[in-house]
Amino acid sequence: MIALDSYSILWADLVALKRRWPRYLITTLISPVLYLVAFGWGLGRGINLNGTSYLEFVVPGIIALTAMTTSFNGAGTRLNVDRLFYKSFDECLMAPIKLHSLLLGKALIGVVRGIISSVAFLVVAMLIAPTIHVGPMFLLGLFITCLTFSFLGVLAALLAKSHEDMGTFASIVLLPMTFLGGTFFSLSQVPVGLKYALYLLPLTHASLWLRAAALNQSLPWASLLVLLVFFVAFMGSALIAVRKMSI
Repeated sequence: MIALDSYSILWADLVALKRRWPRYLITTLISPVLYLVAFGWGLGRGINLNGTSYLEFVVPGIIALTAMTTSFNGAGTRLNVDRLFYKSFDECLMAPIKLHSLLLGKALIGVVRGIISSVAFLVVAMLIAPTIHVGPMFLLGLFITCLTFSFLGVLAALLAKSHEDMGTFASIVLLPMTFLGGTFFSLSQVPVGLKYALYLLPLTHASLWLRAAALNQSLPWASLLVLLVFFVAFMGSALIAVRKMSI
């Protein structure tokens, strides 16, 4: 029943995505490809990290970054527009479905968009770095990453009072994670105090997990657990926020 209700909410967003998916795919690939060229080929050429080329090191981090931004924007921006511009989210609140099913349906479009964008970039990256390993653990981490940041987007959209609030949230929260979440550098290179602070960022743990899985290294299970904790926290907070709206 939960799956059916959530799919009913997701269906409308899937129809909208189907109509313009080529344009969406091209748009979302621009930033990660530019990061790959600038950091992987440009600044990182000739650099090795623990026996791994910098290009192989940075690709999983860019995938984590792509999953974060596209999942957050895919779920959050869509819900923000529906809630504040079209006012259609109020109709969803009146529908005879559970609130958690409603939130899951709104979050899943972010997951879909995040996975599509990440896989598309992965295909491009594997033409350059074919040693990247994509297995079940990599896909599991990618899915949890997309789900976590989709619910963060849903939470931000529920709390936003205007469209500008979403941009402010992205600048304050997502932008620092983009460059400090272990995406482009190894945490072993930063001071101990800063390292502990960076471990408080969900993107750090997404990067660590995807990088370990992609390079066939020992998997940091603690990072996967932390990602799940963030997922539960974002989902629970979003549920509290939507319950206050529906009272």
